[in-house]
Amino acid sequence: MWRSLASNMLTFLIVALFLLGGVILWGRSEFTAEGPLDQAICLRVERGASMGSVSRDLASQGAIRNATIFRLGADYTDKSGKLKAGSFLVEPGASMQEIVDQVTRGGASTCGTEIVYRVGVTQTLARVRELDPATSEFAVRAEFDPTQEAAPEIYAAKRAEPDTRYRIALAEGVTSWQVVEALRAIDVLEGEIAEVPPEGMLAPDSYEVVPGTLRADLLAQMEEKQRLRIAAAWESRQDGLPISTPEEMLVLASIIEKETGVPEERGQVASVFVNRLNQGMRLQTDPTVIYGITKGQGVLGRGLRQSELRSQTPWNTYVIDGLPPTPIANPGVASLEAAVAPEQTGYVFFVADGSGGHVFAETLEEHNRNVAQWRKIEAEKSGN
Repeated sequence: MWRSLASNMLTFLIVALFLLGGVILWGRSEFTAEGPLDQAICLRVERGASMGSVSRDLASQGAIRNATIFRLGADYTDKSGKLKAGSFLVEPGASMQEIVDQVTRGGASTCGTEIVYRVGVTQTLARVRELDPATSEFAVRAEFDPTQEAAPEIYAAKRAEPDTRYRIALAEGVTSWQVVEALRAIDVLEGEIAEVPPEGMLAPDSYEVVPGTLRADLLAQMEEKQRLRIAAAWESRQDGLPISTPEEMLVLASIIEKETGVPEERGQVASVFVNRLNQGMRLQTDPTVIYGITKGQGVLGRGLRQSELRSQTPWNTYVIDGLPPTPIANPGVASLEAAVAPEQTGYVFFVADGSGGHVFAETLEEHNRNVAQWRKIEAEKSGN
């Protein structure tokens, strides 16, 4: 009897082990298999959350089939204690293993709320955006000018969320004074700014920041990036240019930046100024006159007067020869490159064409016809 009992127990144990092995293999297969999610979701993991609460959230959103297997898989791979707070974009079909890797890897959140502070030429805008997982596009929830307006309630609410991301974007053509004034109004930053950096020495770009970032440190980062860009552009310059130093290149690039917002035109605009400098002609460009009036502190907000075109300022290229003494804005990479590699043209004139771009000319006669056409367009727009 004992022998029979032992034999039965052994058989039972073998069957149990076989079944257990099958369950383990099934669980492992489920853990690594493609998930049931057919549309991306944004999974938010709060600080102090557990793998259990995350598994229940995922199951309720249809991202996993079995919360227990998710938790056991996280335990088996030694990742249960590595859960990171944040907002994570879970893609369609993501396996449990992939999701565990994603929420334990750390790094920046991949979805949720982003606050972008765009420092533009005419306005600074703080934009609260949230990623729509279904379209992978950001939807704007609020927008305001932090230099002029009080923040809306949703802004304060999103600022209180620990996984909100922050980015400061400088547009090409902003002045250093405009950048400093904007940074002073952005409440996610801290610290004082001792002085306005030299004009032209802040790189237009997008900068990731976190709450508490020092304004002085951010400006230093912008300056270092611009120094590297200036050095790279100067190294690649063409021969025969009428500029002899990186500083002169920066001045020319800033004028190109302010003269056109059409990327395809930068090389042509650069050729006009290079040709004028080579021929000893004055640059006669309105943005330099405006800078002589405003010193880069805001926008003029009106047309130039004839008296201003004749006024004696170091930046008035209607009355001075050559380049003005300083840049008139912070140029981007494309304008720096245009300054050292202009298109090879015979153009020495250009005027607006009514569509946002310009029309170019090699002779005064041709230019006068273009100007007459532009004045006709202006008259039609004004209804006269």
